Amino acid sequence: MDYTRYQRIRFDRRDRVLTLTLHRPDKPASLNAVDEPMHRELSQVFYDVALDDEADVLVITGDGTAFSSGGDIEWMSRTTEASATEGKKLLQGLLDLEKPIIARINGAAIGLGATIALFCDLAYALDDARIADPHVRVGLVAGDGGAIIWPALIGSMRAKRYLLTGDAVSGREAAAMGLVNESHPTPEALDAAVYGMAERLARGATRAIRWTKIASNIALKQLAQAVMEASFAYEIHSFKTEDHREAVAAFLDKRKPTFVGR
Repeated sequence: MDYTRYQRIRFDRRDRVLTLTLHRPDKPASLNAVDEPMHRELSQVFYDVALDDEADVLVITGDGTAFSSGGDIEWMSRTTEASATEGKKLLQGLLDLEKPIIARINGAAIGLGATIALFCDLAYALDDARIADPHVRVGLVAGDGGAIIWPALIGSMRAKRYLLTGDAVSGREAAAMGLVNESHPTPEALDAAVYGMAERLARGATRAIRWTKIASNIALKQLAQAVMEASFAYEIHSFKTEDHREAVAAFLDKRKPTFVGR
């Protein structure tokens, strides 16, 4: 498989384990924020990995000290319905890929970054990693998958406590509540856990593992299909609100937004 056309995703192989690293060489300080090119690539990459005969297990992580800080605010201000179509394709790609996917949450996983990590089959985080879906803090609906995966993992009541406030949890807290599998104190310990599991799965009965993943994902796929259209539509609608425009302006002006409920 030729991945050379990808600009926002770096690919590394370790035997039968393929690692995808989100990165923004054009803007390193963005903490791997998802811009238009990265979003487009994420909507396609899982379909390409499905055709990669040299990979049995996929690891997803972020460059440097963050997984992904979520959607790039400047790009989000120009988001269109075409972006929602890409977003649906991204989530479907994560769920449809037969090969097991492990999230290596090496730092902040925010908004869409959190959604990508939590839609993986297994997730391991640093103890002090920050995981959050703060769409509401910028006047948006958590429509790109957060409203699906947080309740599925930790229950509706607990999930809404975080989705309605945008508050973050640490990796340690996320592990305690079942949002991720485990948390670890250092990058070295995180790597040992992630790649220890990845290599164990790669040495296993790969067909049985793949089909077990697909069977386990049936209920989640049904839930995603039931919720996805409405949640993305609500998010697109919220882009047109005064509150979101105020949030973008406040971000660019480096001040706190003043919401008016419109």
